[in-house]
Amino acid sequence: MSESLKISTQGCGKNLVFLHGWGVNSGVWQPLIDMLKEQFCITTIDLPGYGVNHLQLPIPYNLQTIATMVAAHLPVNCILIGWSLGGLVAQQIAHSQPEKLKQLVLICSSPKFSKHAPWPGIDSKVLDFFRQQLQQDFTKTLVRFLAVQAMGSVNARQDAKTIKQSLQNYPLPSSMALAEGLDMLQSVDLREQFTTLVIPCQIFLGRLDTLVPVEVTPMLQQLNPKVTIDVIPDAAHAPFISNTEDFAKQLAKVIV
Repeated sequence: MSESLKISTQGCGKNLVFLHGWGVNSGVWQPLIDMLKEQFCITTIDLPGYGVNHLQLPIPYNLQTIATMVAAHLPVNCILIGWSLGGLVAQQIAHSQPEKLKQLVLICSSPKFSKHAPWPGIDSKVLDFFRQQLQQDFTKTLVRFLAVQAMGSVNARQDAKTIKQSLQNYPLPSSMALAEGLDMLQSVDLREQFTTLVIPCQIFLGRLDTLVPVEVTPMLQQLNPKVTIDVIPDAAHAPFISNTEDFAKQLAKVIV
């Protein structure tokens, strides 16, 4: 199982590994990679069931099996960067195989995505809606979710279009990966693991993000005072797309 993932590497320098979010693929990173590949060696991995790995589906398909599959392809002592759902995978790897990582970077990600008072997050009704829609119209559901990710951004329509364009050069994701991914966003809770994180962790949040609300900041710091959190004031859920140049500079500064 661990031998079957395709990965892509470009550039030279410290090893950065990027994991994408739900419904998309590693193509979303290309604008950011173009700005960083002169400084870093960048590896992108399509999560199992997505992009070039759309046929690679561990059974059972869950956070643990995905993390194990991805971890087998990580360069030694790398900086693992996870966006959204990819951040859950990155956190699981940081917990189960910390010796592989030098640093963990989370972009608009959290140990727990679903809202459960007092924890801020995605309302379960929203995830239920997408789960129902997924069964009816696969493609339309993806487009709607991309729009939600860009919601709040100053250039929301353009951001959603950019994310959508990044999908077009890759195979569509597996329907099973999409359905199970929504279940993970609803059910996974890594807060206890987050308190025991032993490697340096940098978190970027978007002030305008509706999926991982900025109100989670003090709760994350309470769970683990060692983490560093930066809030990007004019960004929503995809700051590396809406604010690519500024985000590239911020990311480069925090790499250990």
